Amino acid sequence: MPDHMKTSEETKEEYVSKMGPKLGPVFNALWGEVAQVNVTWNEYLELYGKKSSRIELLNKAAPYFFRTVQMVYWDNTLLHISRLTDPVKIGRKENLTIQQLPELVSDELKPKVKELVDEVIKKTEFSRDWRNRRIAHKDLRLALNEPAEPLLPASRDNVRDALLAIEVVLNAVSRPYTKSISIFNKTPVASGAEHLLYVLDDGLRMESERLKKVKSRGWEPELDGARDL
Repeated sequence: MPDHMKTSEETKEEYVSKMGPKLGPVFNALWGEVAQVNVTWNEYLELYGKKSSRIELLNKAAPYFFRTVQMVYWDNTLLHISRLTDPVKIGRKENLTIQQLPELVSDELKPKVKELVDEVIKKTEFSRDWRNRRIAHKDLRLALNEPAEPLLPASRDNVRDALLAIEVVLNAVSRPYTKSISIFNKTPVASGAEHLLYVLDDGLRMESERLKKVKSRGWEPELDGARDL
């Protein structure tokens, strides 16, 4: 059965059967988290990272709303990356994190996976800094614009490199166990963000035509445009 036709439970069972009862469930859960953050990030890029004309369209439609969406998407992506790369344990609680993988894979794979995970931790340090001092908590000195250690640089390139490095780790584990890899950084065919852009463009065009009619004919009820949505 093709992977896209399997249920989530069938996918989990396959990972457990090929990776074992300890690695399988953890890998399956991590795979789902990595897939989700890539979908979110690709939607962000569709809106804000492709063309300046798209930014102009969003600003014409609802500038404050789409600025808020941009910030929420950005913060959510950094939070997701930081969670995926957190320590295995914080206090008494265990975390779902790629740092679990080196201890769960075979002895033969352990050194390579550990090396790749260490590389990810370096590449994602910026996300945890932003999480700790700006998103989950608010550093007082930064908030008051007082002298403080600046946040680590965080750009779209940083996010792209971080997500790719996480993908490499998962594939280093899945390849020997399942003889397959995953490519996460692909925009979904039915992108909700891209569809929204076309709906907004259609709406703004219709609004422009409506205003032309109002200006040329004077106010008429049928041209008012008010609807009970």
